[in-house]
Amino acid sequence: MARYETWSEKRGAEIIQQNAWQAGAALPILHALQETFGYVHADAVKMVASALNLSRAEMHGIVTFYHDFRSAPAGDHVLKLCRAEACQSMGADALAAHAREKLRVDWHGTTTDKRVTLEPVFCLGLCACAPAAMLDNQVHGRLDAKRLDTLIDGARRS
Repeated sequence: MARYETWSEKRGAEIIQQNAWQAGAALPILHALQETFGYVHADAVKMVASALNLSRAEMHGIVTFYHDFRSAPAGDHVLKLCRAEACQSMGADALAAHAREKLRVDWHGTTTDKRVTLEPVFCLGLCACAPAAMLDNQVHGRLDAKRLDTLIDGARRS
């Protein structure tokens, strides 16, 4: 279970300064911010743009282009369901509908108890074990509704 720091401008500035020296620093900075806070705060986008001499529009474009960056905190657990063709051919659409119904959220949503965030992902590299999911960076293949329920229930209990 991921525990994140509460957003602070001071801590955000430290992270930006620690990573600004890298070539192509925008992505390393954004990843470090998300790893620390669980998301990329709107104020952080402005701060990164200023530090790297980029426009806020350029930074917004970077943040929104990459699906892994969040603009709001995720739940305690992140469940990513594969949406790629191999998984779709093996029933991922029905599995996704089941997950959305069970969790009572849509894509990128977080349950009301803040335990689970549901995200689509386009290929986990488990095509031979489709349909697949990733829960808290651990991959799971050959899923069906029952196995998915076990994963979700375990995440909600822990």
